[in-house]
Amino acid sequence: MAMPQTAETAVPHARPAAALRPAPRGRKRDTVPALVMLTPWLLGVTLLTALPMVASLVLSFTNYDLLSLPRFIGTANYQRLLSDPRYIQSLEVTTTYVLVSVPLSVTVALLIAVSLSSTSRSANLYRGIYYLPSLLGGSVAIGVLWRQLFGGQGLLNSVLGLFGVAGTSWIGDPRYSLGTLIILHIWQFGAPMVIFLAGARQIPKETIEASIIDGANPVQRFFRLTLPLLSPLILFNLVMQTITAFQAFVPAYVVSDGSGGPIDSTLFYTLYLYIEGFRNFHMGYAMAMAWVLLVIIAVFTALAFWSSRFWVHYEN
Repeated sequence: MAMPQTAETAVPHARPAAALRPAPRGRKRDTVPALVMLTPWLLGVTLLTALPMVASLVLSFTNYDLLSLPRFIGTANYQRLLSDPRYIQSLEVTTTYVLVSVPLSVTVALLIAVSLSSTSRSANLYRGIYYLPSLLGGSVAIGVLWRQLFGGQGLLNSVLGLFGVAGTSWIGDPRYSLGTLIILHIWQFGAPMVIFLAGARQIPKETIEASIIDGANPVQRFFRLTLPLLSPLILFNLVMQTITAFQAFVPAYVVSDGSGGPIDSTLFYTLYLYIEGFRNFHMGYAMAMAWVLLVIIAVFTALAFWSSRFWVHYEN
């Protein structure tokens, strides 16, 4: 005898009416403590990030010297960028710095991370030693130390003198001054190294053992196994290091005494922005430079993510 169909038997997946009712008022009250906890963060984002960004965008269209009221001048600041030789020089210096230092820094970090991926006690010691420069590299003290190291009477020339080689003032020679700052950036490979190290430790041992059984040598395992598995982390470190390199300021300011070095050879973008904004009191012009820098970083980041489809490999 067939059972009579009811609403529940005719529609097996139908939910009870109680499940479709709105949430009780008690649950809605739970959002109040959440909003209270989020209030400091919301205030910080609004007052310290959003409003200053809007104000800087507005000021970039004005003539503002920090001492008088801003005067609207339209796109004159942006047009001036195209005819400012020091701005063009700062853009060339910074682009060279980024294109050379970032790939080298990421490569060094990757190689050292792979070599230190073992669990031995000596590896732990070397990890701490290699990470230490990242904690100190952005400080003023390291900038002063770099001047003493690559100066005319610095340690490097003293070592070269032992071999009968006459050195030069590496930070005072426009041919080598930017190279000293590139070396300083590469020396600070600790942060990407830690990220690569965490990724290398996550590679399954069974996969490595299987490749060894198949006869793959260390070089083949590195290029055919390690690199593809770490490619998402390579993309992440490339993007983060690019953003950091474009915003570099302290090394160039300390090493060049805030002047940009000999014939502007170390005139970084942010250093020239600082000079125009806080020395020459062209704050509107400096704001325009800041927004152009934001666009440049966004373009480099977009290119990195666009190219990732060709060389980044994910598990899925």
